[in-house]
Amino acid sequence: MDMFINGAWQAAANGEIVEVIAPATGAVIDTVPRGTAADADAAIMAAAHAMEDWKRRPMAERVAIQKRCAAAMRAAAETVGAALHEELGRPLPACIAEITRSADLLDVYAEEGLRLSATISLGSAPGEKTVVTREPVGVVVAITPFNYPVTLLMFKLGAALIAGCTVVAKPAEDTPRSTLMLAEIFFRAGLPAGVFNVVTGKGREIGMAMVEHPVPRKIAFTGGTAAGKAIAAAATGTMKRVTLELGGQSAAIVCADADLDKATTAITRHGFANSGQFCYRVNRVFVERPVYEAFLALMVAKAGQLTLQPAGGEGDLGPLVNEKIFANSAAQSDDARERGARILLGGARQRGAGFEGGFYFPPTLIADATQEMLIMREETFGPVLGIAPVESAAEALALANQSRYGLAGFVFCRDLAKGLTLCEGLEAGSVWLNDIHRSSHYVPFGGMKESGLGREKGRYGVESYLEYKTMYLSYEVPS
Repeated sequence: MDMFINGAWQAAANGEIVEVIAPATGAVIDTVPRGTAADADAAIMAAAHAMEDWKRRPMAERVAIQKRCAAAMRAAAETVGAALHEELGRPLPACIAEITRSADLLDVYAEEGLRLSATISLGSAPGEKTVVTREPVGVVVAITPFNYPVTLLMFKLGAALIAGCTVVAKPAEDTPRSTLMLAEIFFRAGLPAGVFNVVTGKGREIGMAMVEHPVPRKIAFTGGTAAGKAIAAAATGTMKRVTLELGGQSAAIVCADADLDKATTAITRHGFANSGQFCYRVNRVFVERPVYEAFLALMVAKAGQLTLQPAGGEGDLGPLVNEKIFANSAAQSDDARERGARILLGGARQRGAGFEGGFYFPPTLIADATQEMLIMREETFGPVLGIAPVESAAEALALANQSRYGLAGFVFCRDLAKGLTLCEGLEAGSVWLNDIHRSSHYVPFGGMKESGLGREKGRYGVESYLEYKTMYLSYEVPS
């Protein structure tokens, strides 16, 4: 596939390509252009030209177009989902669900656009009015990761388009095809040429060229903390706005009075979804000692039922996307083992027929984990869970907050007052009590500390693509 710029397919200026690899087999399934600064400039200038018209479209018209794009996504869900399944390795039903749920977010953003308004102060003197309005921030660069490439793009694209911005997207090298397909689908659904452009290539080669380009006014990035810091530093050169959703090392606290069946079901489902490849998954668990062994037994039973999907077969979990991501799970498991932890489940690469060509790591439970272990300090981004006993909920809260990350937190406790107190005490952007759901499309999502800056979703997401403008109006009052 080629890049999609100004409503047309386009190869890289230098003609170079990058191979797209199927993580289940290691086979090359496609190629995309290895874009350069020249390609980034072409896409950005197309977006800047298109924005002159797009920002002036009435909100009702932008809403109607965005809703057509959402409908087109749903109609193409199986086709785009199949491409995503091939390039990511996640089981096909989950890939199709990602497309349809992302379309729902486009609709939510469209509805939020209809609720935007300007205000006029009532404190003005006769013959004066002060109007506070909001305008689109400008051309947006959206840089997205491999794990939920469509969902995390829609976090940014849906909000930007409704605000009146145009977008240049740079998908991850591992999963570019689903994003490229959507660019053409949206164009055919009525999104004007240049409003949504997609460039591909190596992150540091084309990504930083976009970040440092003088025209874009905002960078929206989801990815690792180190990369996010580099983007934030580069963006200061032209004072670009940034929204950064970065790493997580999210902790769950399980109190002695918790419903263990419900807690272990939720933690198993959330900790191992997408083979652990998402930012706000449960990464570490602190369990009050009276129920520690019972908790472990239930986790082993439930996580042990999850199956890996071999190449061409069926299963609950797919492979990890590449060798780098795989190596992190292996290294954290080995580190815990060497430091005296109990590996209750998994802990080593899956071998056998259907698994040899891909990066398969089974659900892994590490018991008796300590703060010195990597699993309790660093983001895993894989199907590995660290579990530690604590003497009290207060100790669990202190350990949970001993992290440079602050994306999500989870509490299981029947005592509502105690549970709410723990939720309030967790230093995290989103906290769940007594269950774990998908993050809602209607409320803000983002992190504290080194987990990022800004919020996405709902009206909060749309507002992050708008600038306030104050207009002071004077006129003669008729006598």
